[in-house]
Amino acid sequence: MSAIKSKNTKPELLVRKFLFSRGFRYRLNYPRLPGHPDLVLRKYKTAIFINGCFWHGHEGCKYYVLPKTNVEFWKSKIEQNRNRDKEEQIKLAFMGWHCITVWECQLKPKVRQQTLESLVYTLSYTFLNDRRVKSYQEAKENLPMVAELPIGYDYTKNSN
Repeated sequence: MSAIKSKNTKPELLVRKFLFSRGFRYRLNYPRLPGHPDLVLRKYKTAIFINGCFWHGHEGCKYYVLPKTNVEFWKSKIEQNRNRDKEEQIKLAFMGWHCITVWECQLKPKVRQQTLESLVYTLSYTFLNDRRVKSYQEAKENLPMVAELPIGYDYTKNSN
């Protein structure tokens, strides 16, 4: 297990190279955020986790198969990883960050391009949506609508 890398894995390098080629700039394993996300795009307020299917227990994936030996150990280890991932994403959500999880199986050659293109689309859409929401909330006030009468106006005086 000492040969298992946690940084600069092949799936992570694929995503990093693709995003960089599309003009996205990011930080690696940002220590100021819970869980030290693999990629952090501060401009988009988005954290990207690139998870291995086995180590993070990707349900329904053919790459997530428990070993035949020491089953209880592996079940508890993977369950702990899942719980930790959920807690970190909840913390990030409370801090106002978007979380995206890219699974190892989604980066296999058959579906890689589709996954990466959808990642770019999601980032762009999230950024545009956040900008609209912020500007709408800033401009929102208790002003009367154009068709409404001002408060305190007595409309019965001028009804002749």
